[in-house]
Amino acid sequence: MKRYRIAKILMAACLALGMIVMPASRLQVQAAEVVATVEGTVLSGTTSEVLCLSTKEGNMEIKLDSNTDTSACKVLLSDQKVKVSVSHGSDGYLHAVKITSDTQIPTVTVDSSTTATVKGKIDGKSKGDVIFLETEQGEMEIKLDATTNMSGCSVLIAGKSYTITCARGSDAYMHAISIVDGSSTSTSATAATPSAANSGLTPAPADSANRTAATGTVSGKVTDSTKENLLYLSTKEGEMQFVIESNTDTRNGMVLTPDNKLTVSFYHGSDGYLHAVDIVGSKDDSSSADIDTSSPATVKGKVGSKSSENILFLDTEQGMMELKLDGVKSVSNCKVFVTGKKLTLTCARGSDAYMHALDITAQ
Repeated sequence: MKRYRIAKILMAACLALGMIVMPASRLQVQAAEVVATVEGTVLSGTTSEVLCLSTKEGNMEIKLDSNTDTSACKVLLSDQKVKVSVSHGSDGYLHAVKITSDTQIPTVTVDSSTTATVKGKIDGKSKGDVIFLETEQGEMEIKLDATTNMSGCSVLIAGKSYTITCARGSDAYMHAISIVDGSSTSTSATAATPSAANSGLTPAPADSANRTAATGTVSGKVTDSTKENLLYLSTKEGEMQFVIESNTDTRNGMVLTPDNKLTVSFYHGSDGYLHAVDIVGSKDDSSSADIDTSSPATVKGKVGSKSSENILFLDTEQGMMELKLDGVKSVSNCKVFVTGKKLTLTCARGSDAYMHALDITAQ
């Protein structure tokens, strides 16, 4: 009888223990059950752990798990419209079970015969189907296509690093052919990169055969993102970027200040960039002033944003000077003039009462 009593006590204890454990198990099962599907737009605060979503009902924070199904939507950049099926988690958060998107991406012809592989971090201003990638050579603007292979990428989020193979499209943008998760921020290229162009290095021999052979021409206005080694041009097709090489002909288009109109002849580099062959600006050649070079003056200052191919606005310690560029004999230590560039000039007075630049040296 004593043994039977002990057995009953043990059975009762096992039953009680099972009742205590059961609710926790039920919660784990329920955590994977879809309780709702929400639609909205991805917000900029999204990370690899939390999806920030703007919906009709307000902003939501949905946790992303290692088993969240993102096979139907791997792009979680700002303004991307998505549908998310969610479950209740035991931590009080909603958890994403599956993410999908119905966003249609326009079809563009991409020249995949010449590709470039770049590595970098996605900038927070990336939106929808346009990626701004921060690389060691500068910022690249890359478009996503419906055919972009993202099998090597878990999910595309701002602030993370990736390796992107891309090629030039018929819309003048670089288009992503494939994207892979990565943490390195170097660029693989065989042509002159922007950093090489800025230092005056000769482009790599791989492109020496067509460095000076233009394959296209486009006109537009300079944007304020332009640097000495990288020209940003606003065109009808969108903003385009051109590497300025050591042998780019800038004799007729040296002033790259905002809103100046330019025509650029270019070729496709194997580094993923367009490379400028010739830059031509809008210039008035009607000046016929006589310049008195017998008493030249030397001035120092920074290039002003209102400068054009005709008149250089120079911000000096004494104030803003206006110097005509029709009498320039030499330019040293630089290919182009961008806003804020420090210059030393010799100049002389003309019969039109303007000062005319004669020799220009970059500091």
